[in-house]
Amino acid sequence: MKKTTQTLHEIKNISANSDKIIKNFFCFQKFPNKCCTFVRFFILNMRRGQHFSIDVYEILHTKAPHTAKKIPSFVIKGLSKLIHQDKINQFLKENDGVTGVDLMNRAVDFLNIRINVRGEDNLPDFDSKCIFASNHPLGGADGMCLASFLGNRYNQRIKYIVNDILYFLQPLQSIFVPVNKHGDQGRDAVKMLNDAFASEDQILTFPAGLCSRKIKGKIDDLEWKKMLVTKAVKYQRQVIPVYFEAKNSNFFYTIANLRQRFKIKFNIEMLFLPHEMFRVKNATYTIHFGKPIPWQTFDSSKSSQQWTNWVKQTVYDLVRKE
Repeated sequence: MKKTTQTLHEIKNISANSDKIIKNFFCFQKFPNKCCTFVRFFILNMRRGQHFSIDVYEILHTKAPHTAKKIPSFVIKGLSKLIHQDKINQFLKENDGVTGVDLMNRAVDFLNIRINVRGEDNLPDFDSKCIFASNHPLGGADGMCLASFLGNRYNQRIKYIVNDILYFLQPLQSIFVPVNKHGDQGRDAVKMLNDAFASEDQILTFPAGLCSRKIKGKIDDLEWKKMLVTKAVKYQRQVIPVYFEAKNSNFFYTIANLRQRFKIKFNIEMLFLPHEMFRVKNATYTIHFGKPIPWQTFDSSKSSQQWTNWVKQTVYDLVRKE
């Protein structure tokens, strides 16, 4: 705990006015409201004619050359190590040309993750149009596992609702549908989203938008967004409750809680998600599927947000009632 607190103090001392500095250092006009993060620049580093790769040094010196000169080399090296740049690039190089569900399968194999499934009998037939709504405990490996398992089961006919920054991962654009978490949706993004729900593909989503946090001693999602219910009704899709049984390290939750205590707006813990992903190598996870919820369930007796909260509770009840 003392070491973690010291880490937060160091981060805050380096950037006492962190939000302002981050915006000045790393903003890029293509993103709505200029709401930028380190991650956006990691995934934007795609060289023409070469395989997709990450280079923190090149990103900083290309996107913010004047500022990059002021950043100590040990900070850049530390950041590269923190996000496991070399390991990620090795994986991307070895799987150059692999896309979509196939790349998700490779990622699960690369991390040697084993998946146990409960409630598989609850999964609808291929012809059914569904929204698979899951809790989001890990922020990386859970998405890969769900995309791999459901993508294989439904003949790769899946669409994944993701944070718009992830849409720049070109090898996964065939299954990703971007949603802007920091502002209004552009016209093209809205069309992509509606087209996905109107399609015959199965929809996968983490309605919380962000990975789980430790809240009052329990690992729990943040509030789920009501889009889950409004889209289910509009496009007449049944909802499949999904509970992914996993958690991040105590260090991750401690960083997240201390950031809030220190009132640092920049999502520092997000930088640790790649490390959390590699930490789970050789792990075994259990995915619980609940009974389908017909879209007609979401009537006027509750608001869309109330029904969404009900679905979230249904998801957590899959394990709490076992």
